[in-house]
Amino acid sequence: MIVVTVILAYLLGSIPTAVWTGKIFHGTDVREHGSGNAGATNVIRVLGWKTGIPVMIIDIAKGWLAAFLPVLFHLNFSEDGQLTSVQIFAGLAAIIGHVYPVFAGFRGGKGVGTTFGVLLALNLLLTLSCVGVFLTVLLITGYVSVASMVAGLSFPIFLFAIFNTDSLTFKFFSVFVALALIITHRKNIKRLIKGEESKFIKRKKKE
Repeated sequence: MIVVTVILAYLLGSIPTAVWTGKIFHGTDVREHGSGNAGATNVIRVLGWKTGIPVMIIDIAKGWLAAFLPVLFHLNFSEDGQLTSVQIFAGLAAIIGHVYPVFAGFRGGKGVGTTFGVLLALNLLLTLSCVGVFLTVLLITGYVSVASMVAGLSFPIFLFAIFNTDSLTFKFFSVFVALALIITHRKNIKRLIKGEESKFIKRKKKE
Protein backbone atom coordinates (compact mmCIF):
# COMPACT_ATOMS: atom_id res chain seq x y z
CA MET A 1 0.00 0.00 0.00
CA ILE A 2 2.90 2.37 0.62
CA VAL A 3 4.16 1.81 -2.93
CA VAL A 4 0.66 2.27 -4.31
CA THR A 5 0.27 5.48 -2.30
CA VAL A 6 3.52 6.93 -3.65
CA ILE A 7 2.60 6.01 -7.24
CA LEU A 8 -0.85 7.57 -6.90
CA ALA A 9 0.75 10.68 -5.38
CA TYR A 10 3.06 11.01 -8.39
CA LEU A 11 0.16 10.63 -10.81
CA LEU A 12 -1.82 13.19 -8.82
CA GLY A 13 1.06 15.63 -8.98
CA SER A 14 1.44 14.94 -12.70
CA ILE A 15 -1.95 16.46 -13.49
CA PRO A 16 -0.75 19.45 -15.57
CA THR A 17 -3.31 21.98 -14.40
CA ALA A 18 -1.67 24.96 -16.08
CA VAL A 19 -1.16 23.16 -19.39
CA TRP A 20 -4.62 21.63 -19.65
CA THR A 21 -6.41 24.79 -18.50
CA GLY A 22 -4.54 26.92 -21.03
CA LYS A 23 -5.22 24.54 -23.90
CA ILE A 24 -8.87 23.82 -23.07
CA PHE A 25 -10.07 27.34 -22.26
CA HIS A 26 -7.61 29.50 -24.23
CA GLY A 27 -6.15 27.25 -26.91
CA THR A 28 -2.72 28.17 -25.56
CA ASP A 29 0.18 26.22 -24.12
CA VAL A 30 1.51 28.50 -21.37
CA ARG A 31 4.89 26.80 -21.67
CA GLU A 32 5.34 28.61 -24.97
CA HIS A 33 4.77 32.05 -23.45
CA GLY A 34 6.00 34.22 -20.60
CA SER A 35 8.58 32.46 -18.47
CA GLY A 36 7.86 29.14 -20.18
CA ASN A 37 6.87 27.68 -16.83
CA ALA A 38 3.76 25.53 -16.41
CA GLY A 39 2.81 27.10 -13.10
CA ALA A 40 0.16 29.39 -11.69
CA THR A 41 2.36 32.49 -11.74
CA ASN A 42 2.99 32.18 -15.47
CA VAL A 43 -0.68 31.42 -16.09
CA ILE A 44 -1.61 34.64 -14.31
CA ARG A 45 1.01 36.51 -16.32
CA VAL A 46 -0.11 35.06 -19.68
CA LEU A 47 -3.82 34.30 -19.27
CA GLY A 48 -4.91 36.49 -16.36
CA TRP A 49 -6.08 36.14 -12.77
CA LYS A 50 -9.39 34.42 -13.56
CA THR A 51 -7.51 31.48 -15.03
CA GLY A 52 -4.45 31.61 -12.79
CA ILE A 53 -6.14 31.55 -9.38
CA PRO A 54 -8.04 28.26 -9.99
CA VAL A 55 -4.80 26.74 -11.33
CA MET A 56 -3.00 27.85 -8.17
CA ILE A 57 -5.70 26.41 -5.91
CA ILE A 58 -5.68 23.05 -7.72
CA ASP A 59 -1.87 22.84 -7.65
CA ILE A 60 -1.90 23.46 -3.90
CA ALA A 61 -4.70 20.91 -3.47
CA LYS A 62 -2.65 18.30 -5.36
CA GLY A 63 0.16 18.57 -2.85
CA TRP A 64 -2.14 18.57 0.17
CA LEU A 65 -4.11 15.54 -1.02
CA ALA A 66 -0.96 13.61 -1.93
CA ALA A 67 0.51 14.10 1.55
CA PHE A 68 -2.85 13.19 3.09
CA LEU A 69 -3.25 9.93 1.11
CA PRO A 70 -1.59 7.76 3.81
CA VAL A 71 -4.17 9.04 6.29
CA LEU A 72 -7.07 8.48 3.87
CA PHE A 73 -5.86 4.93 3.22
CA HIS A 74 -5.68 4.32 6.99
CA LEU A 75 -2.08 3.16 6.87
CA ASN A 76 -1.19 2.11 10.40
CA PHE A 77 2.30 2.38 11.87
CA SER A 78 3.72 1.62 15.29
CA GLU A 79 5.24 5.11 15.56
CA ASP A 80 3.88 8.53 14.58
CA GLY A 81 7.15 9.38 12.87
CA GLN A 82 6.63 6.55 10.38
CA LEU A 83 3.33 8.03 9.20
CA THR A 84 5.01 11.42 8.76
CA SER A 85 7.76 9.79 6.70
CA VAL A 86 5.27 8.13 4.34
CA GLN A 87 3.38 11.41 4.02
CA ILE A 88 6.64 13.11 3.05
CA PHE A 89 7.47 10.43 0.47
CA ALA A 90 4.00 10.80 -1.02
CA GLY A 91 4.29 14.57 -1.02
CA LEU A 92 7.73 14.37 -2.62
CA ALA A 93 6.31 12.11 -5.32
CA ALA A 94 3.61 14.68 -6.05
CA ILE A 95 6.18 17.49 -6.29
CA ILE A 96 8.28 15.43 -8.70
CA GLY A 97 5.11 14.71 -10.66
CA HIS A 98 4.37 18.43 -10.94
CA VAL A 99 7.90 19.23 -12.12
CA TYR A 100 8.09 16.19 -14.42
CA PRO A 101 4.46 15.35 -15.29
CA VAL A 102 3.93 12.09 -17.16
CA PHE A 103 0.76 13.58 -18.68
CA ALA A 104 2.54 16.59 -20.22
CA GLY A 105 5.77 15.31 -21.72
CA PHE A 106 7.63 15.64 -18.40
CA ARG A 107 7.67 19.45 -18.82
CA GLY A 108 5.98 20.93 -15.78
CA GLY A 109 6.29 23.78 -13.32
CA LYS A 110 8.65 24.55 -10.48
CA GLY A 111 6.50 22.86 -7.86
CA VAL A 112 6.08 25.84 -5.51
CA GLY A 113 2.29 25.56 -5.22
CA THR A 114 2.36 21.77 -4.86
CA THR A 115 5.12 22.01 -2.24
CA PHE A 116 3.01 24.53 -0.37
CA GLY A 117 0.12 22.06 -0.33
CA VAL A 118 2.37 19.30 1.01
CA LEU A 119 3.63 21.55 3.79
CA LEU A 120 0.05 22.51 4.71
CA ALA A 121 -0.70 18.84 5.30
CA LEU A 122 2.48 18.31 7.35
CA ASN A 123 2.64 21.39 9.57
CA LEU A 124 0.18 24.27 9.29
CA LEU A 125 1.97 26.80 11.55
CA LEU A 126 5.34 26.18 9.91
CA THR A 127 3.77 26.65 6.49
CA LEU A 128 2.05 29.89 7.47
CA SER A 129 5.38 31.21 8.74
CA CYS A 130 6.93 30.53 5.34
CA VAL A 131 3.95 32.19 3.67
CA GLY A 132 4.62 35.28 5.77
CA VAL A 133 8.21 35.32 4.50
CA PHE A 134 7.01 34.84 0.92
CA LEU A 135 4.53 37.72 1.05
CA THR A 136 7.01 40.04 2.77
CA VAL A 137 9.74 39.41 0.19
CA LEU A 138 7.24 39.64 -2.68
CA LEU A 139 6.00 43.04 -1.50
CA ILE A 140 9.55 44.31 -1.05
CA THR A 141 11.08 43.00 -4.29
CA GLY A 142 8.10 42.40 -6.57
CA TYR A 143 9.65 39.12 -7.74
CA VAL A 144 7.78 35.84 -7.21
CA SER A 145 10.96 33.90 -7.94
CA VAL A 146 12.92 35.69 -5.20
CA ALA A 147 10.04 35.35 -2.75
CA SER A 148 9.73 31.62 -3.50
CA MET A 149 13.45 30.96 -3.00
CA VAL A 150 13.70 32.95 0.23
CA ALA A 151 10.55 31.30 1.61
CA GLY A 152 12.01 27.92 0.67
CA LEU A 153 15.24 28.70 2.49
CA SER A 154 13.26 29.83 5.54
CA PHE A 155 11.55 26.42 5.73
CA PRO A 156 14.49 24.43 7.20
CA ILE A 157 15.55 27.44 9.28
CA PHE A 158 12.12 27.68 10.93
CA LEU A 159 11.92 23.90 11.34
CA PHE A 160 15.29 23.57 13.06
CA ALA A 161 15.10 26.78 15.11
CA ILE A 162 11.43 26.96 16.14
CA PHE A 163 9.29 24.01 15.01
CA ASN A 164 11.72 21.27 15.98
CA THR A 165 10.78 17.70 15.15
CA ASP A 166 12.14 14.27 16.00
CA SER A 167 11.54 13.13 12.43
CA LEU A 168 14.84 12.94 10.54
CA THR A 169 12.87 12.46 7.33
CA PHE A 170 11.11 15.78 7.89
CA LYS A 171 14.46 17.50 8.51
CA PHE A 172 16.02 16.06 5.37
CA PHE A 173 12.87 16.96 3.43
CA SER A 174 13.06 20.58 4.56
CA VAL A 175 16.64 20.87 3.30
CA PHE A 176 15.68 19.12 0.06
CA VAL A 177 12.83 21.57 -0.55
CA ALA A 178 15.11 24.56 -0.02
CA LEU A 179 17.76 23.22 -2.40
CA ALA A 180 15.20 22.05 -4.97
CA LEU A 181 13.60 25.50 -5.16
CA ILE A 182 17.00 27.06 -5.81
CA ILE A 183 17.78 24.50 -8.53
CA THR A 184 14.40 24.81 -10.27
CA HIS A 185 14.74 28.61 -10.24
CA ARG A 186 18.23 28.62 -11.79
CA LYS A 187 16.93 30.26 -14.99
CA ASN A 188 15.26 32.94 -12.89
CA ILE A 189 18.53 33.52 -11.06
CA LYS A 190 20.30 34.07 -14.39
CA ARG A 191 17.59 36.53 -15.47
CA LEU A 192 17.83 38.33 -12.13
CA ILE A 193 21.57 38.75 -12.55
CA LYS A 194 21.06 40.10 -16.06
CA GLY A 195 18.19 42.34 -14.92
CA GLU A 196 15.77 40.55 -17.26
CA GLU A 197 13.44 38.95 -14.69
CA SER A 198 9.84 40.16 -14.93
CA LYS A 199 8.32 41.61 -11.78
CA PHE A 200 4.99 40.23 -10.60
CA ILE A 201 4.29 43.44 -8.71
CA LYS A 202 5.20 46.59 -10.61
CA ARG A 203 5.23 49.92 -8.85
CA LYS A 204 4.42 53.06 -10.77
CA LYS A 205 7.31 55.42 -11.06
CA LYS A 206 6.77 58.80 -9.49
CA GLU A 207 6.79 61.64 -11.99
